[in-house]
Amino acid sequence: MEDRDYMALALELAKRGVGWASPNPMVGAVIVKEGRIIGQGWHEKCGQPHAERNALAACTESPQGSTIYVTLEPCCHYGRQPPCTQAILDAGIRRVVVGSGDPNPLVAGKGLALLRQAGVEITEHVLEDECVKLNEVFFHYIRTKRPYVVMKYAMTLDGKIAAYTGDSKWVTGAEARAHVQQLRHRYTGIMVGIGTVLADDPLLTCRIPGGRNPTRIICDTQLRTPLTAQVVTTAKDSPTLLATCCTDPKKRAAYEAAGCQVLTGPERDGHVDLNWLMDELGRREIDSILLEGGGTLNWAALEQGIVQKVLTYIAPKLAGGKEAKTPVEGTGISLMSQAIRLTHSTVTQIGEDFLIESEVVPDVHGNR
Repeated sequence: MEDRDYMALALELAKRGVGWASPNPMVGAVIVKEGRIIGQGWHEKCGQPHAERNALAACTESPQGSTIYVTLEPCCHYGRQPPCTQAILDAGIRRVVVGSGDPNPLVAGKGLALLRQAGVEITEHVLEDECVKLNEVFFHYIRTKRPYVVMKYAMTLDGKIAAYTGDSKWVTGAEARAHVQQLRHRYTGIMVGIGTVLADDPLLTCRIPGGRNPTRIICDTQLRTPLTAQVVTTAKDSPTLLATCCTDPKKRAAYEAAGCQVLTGPERDGHVDLNWLMDELGRREIDSILLEGGGTLNWAALEQGIVQKVLTYIAPKLAGGKEAKTPVEGTGISLMSQAIRLTHSTVTQIGEDFLIESEVVPDVHGNR
C-alpha cells in the first residue's frame, strides 16, 4: 500500500465522526510500521480525544519509528484536549503524512513546523482535495465564525414543492427521504420559517436510531408559533430556538417556560435579519445549518447571502398548477444576469429520484 491508500483509509475512519465531532473537524488517523497497520482511530465526539491519540491508544505494538497518516494537520495547542503534536513526539513517530492543513489560526502550519523542528519527517497534501471536502463545514466555520448553510428542498420535475392545494406528502420517495435524515444527523442545526411550522407542524428531528437531533431554529418574526406546536412541546427534549423581532416579554416568557430559547434581534425587509442570526448562531457553536424552509425563507437566505450549498431532490413527476408553490419565491431577480449562480454541481440517483448538489457562487459585488 502507498501513502494515498493509507490516507484513503484515514478518510473513511474520519467519516465515522459525522454529526458527533462538530464543531470540531472530522479527522482520521492510521499508524503504519514496517508495512503493517498497528493503530487506527478517529475523532469520535467533540470533547473526547482526537484521532491521533485514539490511534496511538489502539496500537497493537510500540509506535516507535512508525508513520502516522492524518487527514488534518495535528493540533499544537490546548483546547478541549491537549495538543496531538506532543502525543506524536512522545510516541516516537518518525514520519507524519498529512492530508490538509488546519485553517484554525491556533494551528495553521504551526503544528507541522513544531514537528519538523523536532526532526519528524513531514509529507503534505496527500488526497488534499478529499480531506478539504470532508471538512467544508469546519473550514467555513473556523474562518467566518458563522454556520455553513445548506439549503435543501424537494421538487417535481416541473419545479413544484407541493400541489396547488398545498399537499406535499410525498414529493420524493422513501430512499430520498431517508437520505434527508442522514443530513439532519450530520448538520448541527435545522432551520425553517413560521410558515412551515403553521402549515406542517413539523417535528424536525432525526429519525435515524441513535442519531443526533439538530438544534431546531424557527424564524418567527412576530412570535406566532403555537404553544401547541411540536417544536415547542418537545423543546425540553430537543433544543429549540426561536429567532424573532418581537420584544413582548410576556410572549417570550411563555416559550421560555416551555423550554425554548428566544433570540430577539433586528428586522430586515419585515423579517428577522438572517445575517445577524448567523452571527448569533455562530457564537453558540452552531457550525452548520440544514435549511428546510419554504420559498419565502429560501429566497431571503439566498438574497442575504448566507447559503453555501444547495441540495435539490428532483422527483420524476409533474405537478402543474400556476399557483403551486416553488422552492424559491420572494421578489426574485429582475434580470437573468442577476441570477444566483451555482457551481461544482454533481448528480446522484437515490431510488427513483435525483439529488443535485451545488455550491453557491458568492456575489462578487458583495451583496450576497
